[in-house]
Amino acid sequence: MTPEALGARLVALIAPVAATPSVSGGQRFARATVDVPPDRWLTAVRAARDDDTLACDFFDWLSAVDELTDGFDVVAHLWSTRLRHGVLLRTRLPRDAPTVASVVDVYPGAAWHERETHEMFGIDFAGHGDLLPLLLPPEFEGHPLRKEFVLASRVAKPWPGAKEPGESEAGGGRRPIRPPGVPAPGEWGTTPTPAGAGGVGEGPRGGTPARPAGERPARPAPGTRPARTPRSAGTAGGPTRAEQPSPGVGPVAESARDAAAPDTPGEGPAESGGEPIADPPGRAGRSDDGGTT
Repeated sequence: MTPEALGARLVALIAPVAATPSVSGGQRFARATVDVPPDRWLTAVRAARDDDTLACDFFDWLSAVDELTDGFDVVAHLWSTRLRHGVLLRTRLPRDAPTVASVVDVYPGAAWHERETHEMFGIDFAGHGDLLPLLLPPEFEGHPLRKEFVLASRVAKPWPGAKEPGESEAGGGRRPIRPPGVPAPGEWGTTPTPAGAGGVGEGPRGGTPARPAGERPARPAPGTRPARTPRSAGTAGGPTRAEQPSPGVGPVAESARDAAAPDTPGEGPAESGGEPIADPPGRAGRSDDGGTT
């Protein structure tokens, strides 16, 4: 059935009581919505459950909406597990005496929903019998979801957003809002000292102590290298500095270094006998242009 047909069916079941059918938003998730008087609230809920056409055998949820001077709207959503459709029931209660019949006898699962709505909005559900606090401590005063209820956080700290109900709309622009949990400068803790500022930082969030200037090694002048201390040939019976291989230079690296030596006679590395290495055969009779001399 369409939402329009479901609403018309429920209106016909509670006739001749004046009820107003409509359709909620949500496009393909739209629901049939029926507004009934408060004295017919329990009758409409029972009719939606017992009628074979509606067959709303599952209680989904119940809550309220604060409409300020117009009172409170109590809203219940019922669902048919067999026919796969739902119905929204609404009734409006006066603000000075918000009381409506409990539906716990029809749907036992509505007990917690009515307790929460009573706790948050101050609506009384006649016949419930156990409207004890569900979410708030017993000593809590007031109903937090009423629009005239002032949040305690707004009392402790100026609120950067909209004004409280009843306050003047005049005032300056909105202040910038910081991310949650980030304190403003100077509101919490101590100001950290940057590392290297010449002392230990303030408090547990301080910076790293600076190193005294006297412990820093002197830097050499640009373009100069520090002098190296030569080692004698007989020091501790070890090889001299000239005989030690360069760090990280292996046999392969030494062969590559020798291959890159200049080809000018007498300028290459000396052999073990101290004589210069001769040019390769045939090179002395070759000119630069590839011919022979």
